[in-house]
Amino acid sequence: MAAFGSLVALRLLLAFSPIPEYLTDNHQLTSPLTSYTRLKEGVFLLKNGFDPYSGDLFRHSPIQLAFFSTLIPPNKYFYHLLWTALDAITAWNLSRIWQARSKVRSSRREALIQACYLLNPYLLSPSLALSTSTLDNSLCIFALLLASQGRRSAALCMLALLTQSSLYSALLIFPLTLLLRYGPESRLAKPYAVSEWHKCLLPMAQYVVYVLLLAAISTLVTGNMGWIRETWWATLTVPDLTPNVGLWWYFFTEMFDHFRNFFLMVFTAFATIATIPLTLKFQ
Repeated sequence: MAAFGSLVALRLLLAFSPIPEYLTDNHQLTSPLTSYTRLKEGVFLLKNGFDPYSGDLFRHSPIQLAFFSTLIPPNKYFYHLLWTALDAITAWNLSRIWQARSKVRSSRREALIQACYLLNPYLLSPSLALSTSTLDNSLCIFALLLASQGRRSAALCMLALLTQSSLYSALLIFPLTLLLRYGPESRLAKPYAVSEWHKCLLPMAQYVVYVLLLAAISTLVTGNMGWIRETWWATLTVPDLTPNVGLWWYFFTEMFDHFRNFFLMVFTAFATIATIPLTLKFQ
């Protein structure tokens, strides 16, 4: 516990140091889907009576828009405090997932897992830049923790909430369903055959219901369904080619328009097709 407290204190010192000022608008740490600057602009437009989704700028989910425009005070220091708290909770949840998977309690191993998450530069830098990917990571790990504890409804609800801001997270429904059905214990040494597939359909149907319910709430928040085009559809079609740490923007910048639709289909199909075999392989 002392090690975890020290890690969180160090993380707070970094958050309130001058470092984040140099990282906030760094395109290597954020994307159009996770940019703090774009989130702030969307909140400003909503509060002044404009539809943030009427242009081609705002890509965050309506749930995030409602959350940051009503419940969270528009204060950058509060944002840093919130992001640090989310990172701390996520690191703690990761260690609890390891406990559930290994059935072993080891304070040294738990501290190592927490340190690897809180001090990982690929996670720390975007968090200091206030990238909303930190929120997505937190929801993802929380959903996995709930699933490892057998709490089906809560886990599926968290995954549906994550899907609102990260469409490709919907692919996690396959490993999450197996996690709920067979538990978190590792079976790589002694693989098993997945049977009774029909029992996996109920969690998937429940997840679809949660996604549709949250989509209805998002439509009520915005007053129309234009948010789908600017969030989920934009994830699939990549209309915003703002440079970022990913490769898609560069790939489609250099590509002839004639081939664009074909490679969009190939990229999306590859991510989708690989999910089920990998889930079955690593169980």
